[in-house]
Amino acid sequence: MIEAEGLTKVFRDFWRRPRVRAVDGLSLSVGRGEVFGLLGPNGSGKSTTLKMVLGLLRPTKGRLVVAGRPPTDVRAKARIGYLPEESYLYPYLTAGETLDFYGKLFDLPAGERRRRIDELLAMIGLEHARKRLVGEFSKGMARRIGLAQALINDPDLVILDEPTSGLDPLGCRQMKDLILALARRGKTVLLSSHLLADVEDVCDRIVILYDGRVQAAGPIRELLEEKSRCRLTLPELPPDDLRRVLAAAREIAGMEPEVDHPRKNLETFFLEVVARARETAAPTGAQASSAVADYLAAPGTPAPSPGASKDEVDARLRDLVRPPQGGPPPP
Repeated sequence: MIEAEGLTKVFRDFWRRPRVRAVDGLSLSVGRGEVFGLLGPNGSGKSTTLKMVLGLLRPTKGRLVVAGRPPTDVRAKARIGYLPEESYLYPYLTAGETLDFYGKLFDLPAGERRRRIDELLAMIGLEHARKRLVGEFSKGMARRIGLAQALINDPDLVILDEPTSGLDPLGCRQMKDLILALARRGKTVLLSSHLLADVEDVCDRIVILYDGRVQAAGPIRELLEEKSRCRLTLPELPPDDLRRVLAAAREIAGMEPEVDHPRKNLETFFLEVVARARETAAPTGAQASSAVADYLAAPGTPAPSPGASKDEVDARLRDLVRPPQGGPPPP
């Protein structure tokens, strides 16, 4: 979906003198159905790279192809969905009118727009806010509408800039589930985020930029794996048995092994608490949905119905936080 070779962007001053080399010789390849992470500190060249992929900036030199075409080609832009870091929405349009406006930009027929809007609002949990003005939304709700507009055209490439910004933990989990579901259905996701735990949960490969140059790149599991160490996970043992195991490990390894108890991450613990609370309390705020809009499904892939019931959503939440037998909690 994205091929970049020797990509360079130099910003010049009024007299055309080179001022900033924002991207310097970037080469990368992003395949179909892949979740690719673009990481780096502020000023590392991430935003400039995204703008070149979107066709908003032209490279100073190098080669860039998006969906088999130059990024400035309108036909390439039609296959892209983009969620910017800040959701710029018209405050005096309702949620439904906002999505209808973006659907019209892609020349979608009226009936198709209505169907997609219904499915998207159900997917992001804002069916009840269809007629509310977007200017009244919280940042998290506006972020959800921003995501829906990025998917209204059924894009092949989805570019997400800080997608979980402003979302509560349930919304973050829903966003990550959606990213993985889109990848399973053949969509390509290019993700830029400073929340590294979110990137670790969903990305297949990453590139880390600094000063416009690639500092590290590759499959995320390979980059993070400490091959010089190994971990052995055991069930709870009686004290005498544990001492014998540790003595054997000490004798073989020639050093004292580290012993601790596996920990859940805070997100998993939070979801467990909320799932229990939802069983006895009335729902509040935007409601997470396990459904993905039908039209986003690749041919031959069954899609869940958009109208997930409360029981189905609760079951999904429990599935998310239930650790597998004999292993640590899911990421």
